[in-house]
Amino acid sequence: MQKELFDYILRLADNSLIHGQRLAEWCGHGPVLEEDIALSNTALDFIGQATNLYKYAAELEGQDRDEDQIAFLRDADAYFNLILLEQPNGDYAFTMARQFLFTMWYYLVLEQLTNSKDSFLSGFAQKSIKEVKYHVIHSRDWILRMGDGTEESHQRIQSAFDSIWEYTPEMFEMDDLEKQMSEQGIGVDLLALRPTWRSQVEAVLQEATLTTPADAWGHSGGKRGRHSEHLGFILADMQYLQRAYPGAKW
Repeated sequence: MQKELFDYILRLADNSLIHGQRLAEWCGHGPVLEEDIALSNTALDFIGQATNLYKYAAELEGQDRDEDQIAFLRDADAYFNLILLEQPNGDYAFTMARQFLFTMWYYLVLEQLTNSKDSFLSGFAQKSIKEVKYHVIHSRDWILRMGDGTEESHQRIQSAFDSIWEYTPEMFEMDDLEKQMSEQGIGVDLLALRPTWRSQVEAVLQEATLTTPADAWGHSGGKRGRHSEHLGFILADMQYLQRAYPGAKW
């Protein structure tokens, strides 16, 4: 069970790390100063969560790797984040659509993890859910502002949801690892979360005068280490220092 729990923790950690890395790319490029600061702080929240998860993963692994080595010294096929999170930022509408869909899902995951039989995961969820609640509110406000704003803002945010929707089915996939963790009371039954997530997302889109995209084919494979070409470019930037100067410390 130790190996299965380690793999499960990596999925959570990789989601937080890659999402945080993407958001950090907005630092210095935000549409207004307040948003530049807000997204930078949000990125730090996710990277902080990833750090705590990687520390726990290192303890479970017991091979003298620390959180930095796990985060920075793996190849792309050893990352298990959702493909949704590695997609390029695009314009601000796309970033906010991605942030909204993911954090709505992540909040529900953390809500269930507060009852995990694993004491670390339970405590982690209770702390992290406070941060993610703010992330949901922040992205929701932007969806409403853009959807019910100008003709251009409405078109941009609708296009963002239309293009990103095909990445959402992966969030609810239950493979053998997910099923095992759920059955043992450690992880989350993702399928059970889908109706709640869907209804909450649709309610916000409706309020924003947006149309919920139709369900169709969805991307898959991130949880098994099969990614889009974009992850490799993220890792090239993120891992450069540790690859060039192994063991380097600030």
